[in-house]
Amino acid sequence: MSSEPLRVAIIGLGTVGTGVTKILQNESERITRRAGRPIRIARVVVKNLQKEREVSLPEDVLIDDVETVIADPDIDVVLQLIGGINPAWDIMWRLVDAGKDIITANKALLCEHGDALFSHAKDKGRCIAFEAAVAGGVPIISTINQSMTANQITSIQAILNGTSNFILTEMLNNNSNYEDVLKQAQELGYAEADPSMDVDGTDAAQKLIILTQLAFGKKIPLESITQQGIDSLELADLTYVQELGYTVKLLAVVRLVGDQLEMHVQPTLVKHHRPLAQVDGPFNMIALEGDAVGKTWYSGPGAGQMATASAVVADLIDVAVGRAQLTFSAMDFWNENVQLKLQPPEENTGRYYLRFNVEDKPHVFADITDILGKHGINLASVIQHEAPEVADSSAGGEAIVPVVVMTHRTSAGRLQAAEAELDRLATLKTPIVRMPVDD
Repeated sequence: MSSEPLRVAIIGLGTVGTGVTKILQNESERITRRAGRPIRIARVVVKNLQKEREVSLPEDVLIDDVETVIADPDIDVVLQLIGGINPAWDIMWRLVDAGKDIITANKALLCEHGDALFSHAKDKGRCIAFEAAVAGGVPIISTINQSMTANQITSIQAILNGTSNFILTEMLNNNSNYEDVLKQAQELGYAEADPSMDVDGTDAAQKLIILTQLAFGKKIPLESITQQGIDSLELADLTYVQELGYTVKLLAVVRLVGDQLEMHVQPTLVKHHRPLAQVDGPFNMIALEGDAVGKTWYSGPGAGQMATASAVVADLIDVAVGRAQLTFSAMDFWNENVQLKLQPPEENTGRYYLRFNVEDKPHVFADITDILGKHGINLASVIQHEAPEVADSSAGGEAIVPVVVMTHRTSAGRLQAAEAELDRLATLKTPIVRMPVDD
């Protein structure tokens, strides 16, 4: 064991930075033993020096100038724990230039510029560790980078956003609407004041892009992914889906289909008995399938102070003992695999759940099935509950009733074409709810 301490700087003392500081302060003996040397917090960069904090730091450690960290030759490792693209991009680039190894939890930055940052770090002989960027306390990055390297990963199916999973769970279990559960999630700290990136699928899509680059060597632009969030779902849909024997999950999927990658983030029907369907609350699960090992599952808290801090400190220990540097320099996951292309979204195939709100009058359902049939879409099952006694005045005196159908296997392109025609039916009230079924 070396007596020379590893000098660490932390940029950002928010939720995660505070958790990391707690672990390093409270468990210093354990961390020293596992790192093989003492780890010393040399600098912590914050915006507001006067803000009250959950941790106590010496006055000379807490600073508000990141330039001090960049310029200090004695700082070995920097924990870059601020979010967003700017100024994080410029800070990380300059930290690499200054000879620092970096640990980050910034998924948005790695999604957008990870390949450039990784290449730059390799050129400079530095490493970037980022276990905390995806799935919080679930060690999925090291699993793909190390444990699964004997395999060609063939598919990833994942619940990557704990906020959305909590909302879906609470809506169904407590018979609550989306708005009420979102407010509850915000009060419990599972959702931000502006939850849009969580509930519209962006957060899960960013994480899926990182996993895809690791597993397949292919960088996919965010705007190229089919993305749908949970913010337009109604409790009725969750109830109908349960009646059919499924659970709705915001599923991030990438799978190898020949020489193409099928890739999307959507609310998806998952059979009750499957492991992914049984992950409730603010938890994540990632199902990896490899050509040698088959399917494996990894689950745990996907966010939160201590779960994410756990991943950051694990990376820090890896850097301290030299494992992270060896892994980073040896892996060749950052080169574009020109043999793989993104499958056009309209070619994605599967079964689908559809809900129509229609006027309760003769021939309406026949019109719907006629249009679906014309586009080669066959129905596997239909649910139509009894119509209400009171007519809906906005429909000219006709009651509005929901009709739920499950299709046989078809393509997204056929469904899109059929929906364009269905939208022109005066007896059908838009929007049509469509969700894929994971078989």
